[in-house]
This record gives sequence, structure tokens and C-alpha cells, in this order.
Amino acid sequence: MAHGFELSEKLLRINPEAAAERLTALLKRFVEQAQASCAVVGLSGGVDSSVVAKLAVEALGKDRVVGVSMPEKETVNLRDVEDAGRFAGRLGIRYFLVDISDPLKAVSETVPVFNPSSLLAKGNLKARMRMLVLYYFANRLQGVVLGTGNRSEILTGYFTKHGDGASDVLPLGGLYKTQVYQLAAYLDIPPQILRKTPSPGLWPGQTDEGELGIRYQTLDLVLYGLERGLSPRLVARRLGLPLKTVLRVCSLKASSEHKRSHIPILMV
Repeated sequence: MAHGFELSEKLLRINPEAAAERLTALLKRFVEQAQASCAVVGLSGGVDSSVVAKLAVEALGKDRVVGVSMPEKETVNLRDVEDAGRFAGRLGIRYFLVDISDPLKAVSETVPVFNPSSLLAKGNLKARMRMLVLYYFANRLQGVVLGTGNRSEILTGYFTKHGDGASDVLPLGGLYKTQVYQLAAYLDIPPQILRKTPSPGLWPGQTDEGELGIRYQTLDLVLYGLERGLSPRLVARRLGLPLKTVLRVCSLKASSEHKRSHIPILMV
């Protein structure tokens, strides 16, 4: 394979109009083949879920899309909740606000744990509780759940297994995070949503880039190079990065492989 291309942001540029048309067509086909009455989207007030909701409306019509916001007391950001509700109103979709604080408290007080202060355990519980709620809506409404994860998150394992990583289809799974922003601008997602610092909102002060240890603009180029067969050393050299930065991305990919794979069946 030829490795003569330079790693630059132009490689990540998409035709957002063509991408939107393609994704809405595929999404409509998926929902129709599933014989679902509607699509359910968890609305966080962030860019990914907003783009998915907008694509769903374009594909299915506003009457067949349901948005659900699921705040909880520990990390609730009223601005995010307001933005999610306002955007749902702008789209004209059915919208529900479900406070998951009490269910989270019930589980944490019922199940014995050895490290009650674990941020990871508490954060993953929140993500899984939100998916539980979304599937409850989908079951009651004979719908499907639309995931909001993007390719950058999927490849680095930056999602909760059986939490935000669980869904019936991932409309943005083929787009790096920086490409999602390009699509969002084309779809006229509100500026206040586009300007937000990405965060899964699982604990106070959490941000995507803070946890990943790398900016999305850089991460996406690293992933692009690695996916096209460039060695970590070559990727680092072409991007002017320390080799350890690229190796960390490689480590994130390798250690999260189980999240992207089907559950192993141990044959006798």
C-alpha cells in the first residue's frame, strides 16, 4: 500500500450534503426493514445526539422520532437539558424528560460494592441506566434505539459497553468526530450546541478530550493514518507528534477491541 499521502485536515473533509442524503436513506431503510414505528434518541444537548435526531427527522418525519433527555442530580447541567428540549421543540418531535437520579440511587444502595467512590463504576451505571430507559421507550412504542456514537469514540473505546455503546444502529459510526461537526454545520445545528466542550456527563468536570488526552482534530488524523496502514512511528513523524501520543491511541484501540466485537462463544 502506498503511504505517500500527507496527514492533513483536508483528508477528513466530507461532502456534508452527500453524507446527509446517504445517511438519511440508510436510516430510513433500516427502520423500515425493522418494521419499527419510530426511532428513539437520547438527547444530551450535545452535537452528536442533535445530529442523529435531525437525520432521523429527515429520514422518518418528525412524528416518528422520539427524543429523551435523562439528567441526574450529580452532574445535571441545566443548560444541556434546556438545549436538548429547545432543539426537540425546534424539530417538532415528541420529547420526554426523565430524571434518572432515583433509579441510580436505588441500584447503588441495593448492590454491594467494595469501592463506592469509583467514578468509573458510577459513570458506567449512569450510561447503562440511560440505555435502559431508551429501550423501555422503544419497547413501549415499538421503536428502535438510535446510537449517537461516532467513529472516533468507537475506535478508541470511548463509550460504555452495554451503555451508550448499545443501540440498534449507529448513524454516525462511520464519521470521525471532526466530520460530525462538518455535518452538523450543514444540518444547521444551533451554534450554542456546536460550541460546547464534548462530554459524556458521567461525573463533574468530565470532558472527552481531557480523558482521551488528545484533541479530536489530532486524534482523528492519527486514527486516519493508522487505519490506512501507516506505522505509529510514521504517523507521529508526519503529524509532528511524540511517538508516545500515537502509541497511546494504539493502546486505546487494542484494549477496547472487546467492546467492538461480538461476545465470544467458548465452544466445547
